[in-house]
Amino acid sequence: MKRVLLINASPMGQDSHAHRLAEELLASLGHQQVDIERLERDLGRDPLPPLSADYAQALTTVTPFDAPLFELSEALIGELENSDVLLIATPMHNFTVPAALKLWIDYVLRIHRTFSAGPDGKTGLLKDRPVYVLVGSGGFHQGERARQPDFLTSYLRHVLNTLGLFDVHFSYLQGLVFGAEAVEQALHEARTRLRLEPLFRQL
Repeated sequence: MKRVLLINASPMGQDSHAHRLAEELLASLGHQQVDIERLERDLGRDPLPPLSADYAQALTTVTPFDAPLFELSEALIGELENSDVLLIATPMHNFTVPAALKLWIDYVLRIHRTFSAGPDGKTGLLKDRPVYVLVGSGGFHQGERARQPDFLTSYLRHVLNTLGLFDVHFSYLQGLVFGAEAVEQALHEARTRLRLEPLFRQL
């Protein structure tokens, strides 16, 4: 059985174009493999609570992993550890990840638990697996039409690498504020690229 964890970081929920494309990808996997188990974490519908001062203190002291302060963090990390494929559908907000996704990162990127730190830097402690990131944006930040910087891609890739996830693939849905035709063009380009991935050839 292949387990897929879908992280939806859009405040638009299921109306997000990136989320709808993610649903297509999951349907494609279902056609190829009957045994697909999916888990969705919708960060817009069910927002995570802000990190507390006590949580921050626990990060910098010797605190057992099963301490109540780490209950939510452990649950989120457990979802990640138990997945075979990670699928992230996210908008780009102000050139980078939205606040909801940043908060998820802050819960799962945890020293001594999902990464270690030493003289040579940080080392991920999670098992590698395919990660597909679908990025929706109103403007253009990739290719010849790019008119704004993109801090999301490099930042999120570095975060995932720090967790130990290196099989990372980005697909971009750009120009989504320019009407229905632009949306369809963006979806077409993303589908075309994703069909090159063996995992989604039936898309």
